[in-house]
Amino acid sequence: MLKTIPCVSAVLLGFALFVSCGSAREVDAHLPKDISERPKDESSQKYEQAQLDQLRASIESEVTREKCTSAGEWAFAPMGAKACGGPQLYIAYPKKMETSILERIKDYTEKVKAFNQKYGVISDCMMVNEPTGIKCINGKAELINP
Repeated sequence: MLKTIPCVSAVLLGFALFVSCGSAREVDAHLPKDISERPKDESSQKYEQAQLDQLRASIESEVTREKCTSAGEWAFAPMGAKACGGPQLYIAYPKKMETSILERIKDYTEKVKAFNQKYGVISDCMMVNEPTGIKCINGKAELINP
């Protein structure tokens, strides 16, 4: 009987190790992968698009908070990038914000270009005409288009 206990103990220990090693592999399979190894799938594209939309809305919101009283105090800049070239739009901004806002617009445009390239985005190739000027209407800057 004394010889049986060590044998049974050895068998149980071996079985426990075998089961625990197998379960570790299963646990690893359910852990999230490193972000750099994540495939370019639809959900990551949607996430990045949402980030771009949020950045664009932030820029537009910052600009629209300023009241337009004199068109001479405003300027405009191209913003975003179409997949086949050219800007997505032009945006009016107050000249007093020029340094900070142009940096943010440039950042947004570069991120859109990278997004387009990364996901092979296709867009219309209609050119967005550059505005000819700005006018103030009810306190808001409006671009004058040809």
